[in-house]
Amino acid sequence: MSLHSGKRLKGWALVPLAGGILGLCVLPFFVRAYLIEVVMMYFIYIILAQSYRLIVTVHDWQLYHVVLYGVGAYTSGMLAKSAGVPVFFAIPLGGLMAALVGVAITTPLLRTKGWGFYIATYGLAELIRLSWLKFRNPFGGSTGIIDIPWPPVVAGIDFSEGVPYYFFSLGVMLLVLYFLYRIEKSHLGDSFKAISMDPDLAASTGIHIPRHRLMACAIGGFFAGIAGGLLVHRLGAVDPKLFNLVTMLYLLIWVVVGGTKTFWGPIIGVSVMHTLFELSRPLIQVRPLFFGLSMTLVLIFMPGGIEGVLLKVVARWQKRNRLPTAET
Repeated sequence: MSLHSGKRLKGWALVPLAGGILGLCVLPFFVRAYLIEVVMMYFIYIILAQSYRLIVTVHDWQLYHVVLYGVGAYTSGMLAKSAGVPVFFAIPLGGLMAALVGVAITTPLLRTKGWGFYIATYGLAELIRLSWLKFRNPFGGSTGIIDIPWPPVVAGIDFSEGVPYYFFSLGVMLLVLYFLYRIEKSHLGDSFKAISMDPDLAASTGIHIPRHRLMACAIGGFFAGIAGGLLVHRLGAVDPKLFNLVTMLYLLIWVVVGGTKTFWGPIIGVSVMHTLFELSRPLIQVRPLFFGLSMTLVLIFMPGGIEGVLLKVVARWQKRNRLPTAET
């Protein structure tokens, strides 16, 4: 395949992306309010899954990411309610707090590897989550925090309404995806991938592995906190049960089903599984079994996730279209 045909292929790849964004822009004007709320959660979950993939890129599979999501939610909600911080400032401050907590959790665990790191992250995450349940002041105990301020009216636009907050969430999601994509294609992203493929080789080239692991946790934690802030100011409350192990397992399912090899894997995973989640609401009693079975089947028959299958299809298509070029 020639250079010009490769450029044309990349250009055509932008068409479905632009079409998808356009579809999301017109969607809220043609659907019920309930579906608008569902799609807003979809935006939040994509931010959460993509921020987790950034950390996974350094091969740090961990079980505290949903707690960082909760740290962002609690921090943003408490700042807005108790300190009077404007909502649009409280959300990024929640992200900063989540980044600090992520670094604080990871720093003492830098010497651990594999399952030791994996289990230790779960223990520290539970310590934080149980503190939210235990202390009514300031975390509200098991009932959480209610009466969190809604987003304000800006330039005559009431962001507490469904459609304005929908576009606010969409804009934040697209901005986060842009930043994460730029990181993916930067020298920092290349260093993350090098660490994942061969830590010893990466270290021999001068990459400081502990520093890069902490950077990945800080960046991923920041965006997880942003997702938590978006959630809490839409719900108007924060509940510690939203950030338990079940939610973490759903996050793992999204990432595993979609795949982590490319930037688009988690987006595919969230799109497929969130849709199935909504369609399976009448089967709520057996839904955990369904999702567990889905993850098991993907691990057995599609170890690279759905994106792995799509990559094979694209590779075969490219090979088929490359043969005539080679003969000419």
